[in-house]
Amino acid sequence: MLGLARAGLDGFFDEAGLPTGEGWDQTELPRVSPTTFSLTISGDSMAPLYREGDRVIVDRGDPAVRRGDRVVARLTSGEVVAKELTALNARSATLSSINPDYPPRVVPRRDIEWMARILWVSQ
Repeated sequence: MLGLARAGLDGFFDEAGLPTGEGWDQTELPRVSPTTFSLTISGDSMAPLYREGDRVIVDRGDPAVRRGDRVVARLTSGEVVAKELTALNARSATLSSINPDYPPRVVPRRDIEWMARILWVSQ
């Protein structure tokens, strides 16, 4: 990892465009585990943040989600949604879309089979 302002300076990339020199920090990427998987985004409820065909990586092994996280949730109905978690309490979770054409959904916690934070997205 290197700050964008520093990345624009000479000496941080070689002729092939690969990182070189000092000033780099390593960034930990999600570790592959039996609970880590990817999903393909369909629909436009999270546009322009996530677009049709984008891939997201989630890890069900890390159940700690917080308000403000972007999550994938599987509901007991079988529906799987990618949303922003805008409220969470003992009884319900509010799952909101980025696209204002879609209203927030208040989902009872008993109707959520699992919910996992989105770790990464390919765009």
